[in-house]
Amino acid sequence: MRVTAQQNDTIDLLVFRYLGSTAGYVEQTLELNPGIAGFGPVLPMGTVVTLPDPQPGRTAATQEIVQLWE
Repeated sequence: MRVTAQQNDTIDLLVFRYLGSTAGYVEQTLELNPGIAGFGPVLPMGTVVTLPDPQPGRTAATQEIVQLWE
């Protein structure tokens, strides 16, 4: 999947936005895009980034919300 960076996007933000998790995907994204780390932490707006294919059955981690008052 190819996506385009928006203003102030980082690699992990792009990965989380499109794949719902960063675990393992950030490393794969860096391998798929040689030289992209040279841009620094914030990608230039308009940079095209190739993301890895989402793995079936792998979703974003969920966390139970505890409310003190209901």
